[in-house]
Amino acid sequence: MTAVVVIGAGIVGAAVARELATAGVPVTVVDRAASAGGTSAAGEGNLLVSDKGPGDELSLALRSLTLWSALAAALPDELGPAFPGIEHEAKGGLVVATTASGALALGDFAASQRTAGVVANRLDAATVASLEPDLTHDFTAAVHYPQDAQVQPAIATEALLASARRRGAVVRQGVEVLGPVMDGPRLAGVRTTAGDLPADHVVVAAGPWSAEVARRLGVVLPVRPRRGTLLVTTRMRQRIRHKVYDADYVGAVESNDATLQTSSVVESTASGTVLIGSSREQRGFDDRIEPAVLAAIAAKAVTLFPFLASAAVMRAYGGFRPFVPDHRPVIGPDPRLPGLWHATGHEGAGIVLSAATAELLADLMLGRATRVPAAPFAVDRPTLAPFLSGNV
Repeated sequence: MTAVVVIGAGIVGAAVARELATAGVPVTVVDRAASAGGTSAAGEGNLLVSDKGPGDELSLALRSLTLWSALAAALPDELGPAFPGIEHEAKGGLVVATTASGALALGDFAASQRTAGVVANRLDAATVASLEPDLTHDFTAAVHYPQDAQVQPAIATEALLASARRRGAVVRQGVEVLGPVMDGPRLAGVRTTAGDLPADHVVVAAGPWSAEVARRLGVVLPVRPRRGTLLVTTRMRQRIRHKVYDADYVGAVESNDATLQTSSVVESTASGTVLIGSSREQRGFDDRIEPAVLAAIAAKAVTLFPFLASAAVMRAYGGFRPFVPDHRPVIGPDPRLPGLWHATGHEGAGIVLSAATAELLADLMLGRATRVPAAPFAVDRPTLAPFLSGNV
């Protein structure tokens, strides 16, 4: 039977392992560090459609929301009460504009999303106040996205891996991939610090480190790290009921600008803390936490929720998102090296897109009909082709 090695034990690799193991495929997941130890542990756990315009990624996200609802129902029964819950919350999102131009842009964006199946409801001030009593009154427009949801990303990753193990998958931590095992022109496994692992297929799901893994296997993959930073308050009574963010966030997500960009994203967690983001910046794997970035994030959060000015910050942390120049993940086989597959490049949407990514990759690998079109995510798509030489 076909055997698969998945490189990367973050949420995308975990979802791929579970999907393939469910289909009866022998799967080994390897990670040079601990599972959920990279990007998956350094994010907010977003399951968002509110930040995605009509197109291929939104279609993938809508499919993934359906799959996440099923996972949230199935995993507790499967793993039992001793396993922590993934903290799935269908809390909905609230996007607000704070300028006249921002209101126009948000209205146009929401209208376009509605044509693609997103529920996006324009709200008046009284309704906003009933949904978020502590939100600033100085906003010019607000749109409610009831489909937006949330999970605890590290726990969700571990739950998917635990489920994959129950289906026969093997997870090996502290195992680094060094190079390919070849059978003529075909990839037939990987050389690792723990010895050779033979496989019929190898899936690169190493997040922002995917370019280096791909290079070791002999191909160029234009995935770069995009740095993000978050603040976490101490616990308090829950005063923020939704994921609330400024409309500027959408522009930051879609930008190719490598310089620092900040936008306000604020939400309460099940444990009572408040997560405050976010920043985006391309500066390699520089992991320093900088006071100027934290100050910019905090200032924008206080603009949305003035009461946060007196909140105590418990910690700040950052992580790296896997950025691809055309803002679409890479999912599917690599025609340059038979036997090589990719499931990476999701940037800040890896949590929400992981479930549908796993389904799409498994559909392609097993010859099943795909639930979403595969071509927009292929490594050799026209918008990515200029970057595959490594000269751009």
